[in-house]
Amino acid sequence: MNTKNKNLEAAKKRVKELQGYYRHILIFVLVNGFLLLLQSGVLFKVLPDWFPTETYYYDWVNSNILFWGLILVVHTLLVFRHKFPFLKKWEERQIQKYMQEDEEKWR
Repeated sequence: MNTKNKNLEAAKKRVKELQGYYRHILIFVLVNGFLLLLQSGVLFKVLPDWFPTETYYYDWVNSNILFWGLILVVHTLLVFRHKFPFLKKWEERQIQKYMQEDEEKWR
């Protein structure tokens, strides 16, 4: 029964991670899609007159997409770490390292 509870908790944690990941992708697409539409000038017709329409106001959009995209790649690696063997091996090595350090500290 105890193993069943651990498995259930692990599954719930995985589902929460996936929900957060998919939410991150959705927000990335919506926000950056809007920013790209602003940068291209497509939305200028529907924006109020006081809204800046000069293209140099939106030079930062490409940098935003690049950096946010890199963060999304890191998030992908973290969420799907069990599918990348090199991350799993690294995690196991780190666990062993810290267990050995704790063992040596308490001797």
